[in-house]
Amino acid sequence: MTLVQTEAGPGGAPAPGGRPRESFSAWFQRNRRRNLTFGRISFFLVFLGLPLAIYVLLVLNPFVQAVQISLTDWGGFDNEFNYVGFANYAQIFSNEAFLTALRNNILLVVVLPIVTLVLSLALASIVTVGGASHGEVKGLRGSSFYRVISFFPYVVPAIVIGLIWGMVYNPRGGLVNGFLTAIGLDAFGSFPWLGHPRTAMGATIFVIVWSMVGFYMVLFIAAIRGVDPSIFEAARLDGAGRFRTAVTITIPLIRDNVQTAWIYLGILALDAFVYMRALNPQGGPDRATWVMSQELFDTAFVANKWGLASAMGVVLALVTLAFAALVFLINRLTGAEKEGGYQ
Repeated sequence: MTLVQTEAGPGGAPAPGGRPRESFSAWFQRNRRRNLTFGRISFFLVFLGLPLAIYVLLVLNPFVQAVQISLTDWGGFDNEFNYVGFANYAQIFSNEAFLTALRNNILLVVVLPIVTLVLSLALASIVTVGGASHGEVKGLRGSSFYRVISFFPYVVPAIVIGLIWGMVYNPRGGLVNGFLTAIGLDAFGSFPWLGHPRTAMGATIFVIVWSMVGFYMVLFIAAIRGVDPSIFEAARLDGAGRFRTAVTITIPLIRDNVQTAWIYLGILALDAFVYMRALNPQGGPDRATWVMSQELFDTAFVANKWGLASAMGVVLALVTLAFAALVFLINRLTGAEKEGGYQ
């Protein structure tokens, strides 16, 4: 027998004219019969269960295996291994090469996203709303041409970009030194941009920014075009300049896009293996451009210490997750849930 309750009035008495209220068990049985149809079950299996199974198989399972291997002394090509606990983690944090790589990655994760995002946002604002200061709000004339030109480096493989810029930075016959000597700066006739401790990292960061700024500019252009143009027109009527408009209107309204771009650039900065391997295979002078992914690669495939390399991979994954969590936290603390706009 199913219990039926009625809506109670003041003091617990039944409300006048209150309709019966079914119990939870009756509600559950009714909704289960209605919701668990063949169409719903097949939809969940195909569009939720299958992707989840693939994610567990190809992402979570290898990560769990990497954690297990990081606790052993496995050499990678034998069937014998011994569990050594956290000895590999203690070893990598006493390894000067890994600590140098960690510092270089931290430098990259701080500088690279900031420079790339600032340039991308500035160029996107100019292309979309940086046109004439009177009349209809619009971007520069021929903005499509600028989008195509700036996006072009992104379609070139990273290894090709690294090799090309390696020749551009060549101290003997490179375009950079050739241009500088042509304008009278003879001191740069044979300057080793990738071979000097003070310029190696800066020259490398410039290459990565050059290859990425066009893509994120196009991303921000699409986001800005989704904003109501009347908002920018109202800001112009209130006397807001381009810089104030960008800071108080554009950035708050496309905050989610900026956050996503920041995370992706941070992940790139924490990896950067291809660019570093192409520009400076040995890490540059005094390991000025040596990053964690290079140390991991050499430890695994050169030294055949897969247990130690797996521990480095786990640390790299945890640092990446911590960076993403930090970006979300900063975005939340700075008012991500508040409606942005001109004030």
